[in-house]
Amino acid sequence: MPAHTQPGRAGAKSRTGLLMSVLTALRTALRPGTPGLAERGRAVPRLARAVVRGDYVAVTRGHLGLLLLAGVYVVSPVDLVPEGILGLFGLADDAVVIAWLAATLVHDTEGFLAWERSRGAEARDDRPGPRDAKGRPQDAPTSGDPRTVQGRVVR
Repeated sequence: MPAHTQPGRAGAKSRTGLLMSVLTALRTALRPGTPGLAERGRAVPRLARAVVRGDYVAVTRGHLGLLLLAGVYVVSPVDLVPEGILGLFGLADDAVVIAWLAATLVHDTEGFLAWERSRGAEARDDRPGPRDAKGRPQDAPTSGDPRTVQGRVVR
């Protein structure tokens, strides 16, 4: 019987693939010269804002929704049902979801931080207030003129 049709082989392959994905993400996150975990954590809200505004297109809104649902699932009381019924084996679903979430966040923030660096400090401007069509604060200078003075518009 070929390996791909043997019972239990698909589960072993998916667990191996998941483990490899987590190890690759961990290796990426801990590689010298790459952003640390704290910087990646701080980048997640900026990533979400950029995706919702349509500035960053490498991550879709649907993908962002899946990340949110995975996080909610892990912390929600609904997640306690498998543990209550299956005991220790019920933790496997948590492990899979957490591993996927961690690996995906490392991958997504890697690309986002590189994109953000390529755009410069303008993309990291988190000041509250109205924004122009490009997502910049309305009081941000639009030219490279050093005589431009930033100010706030009072309404």
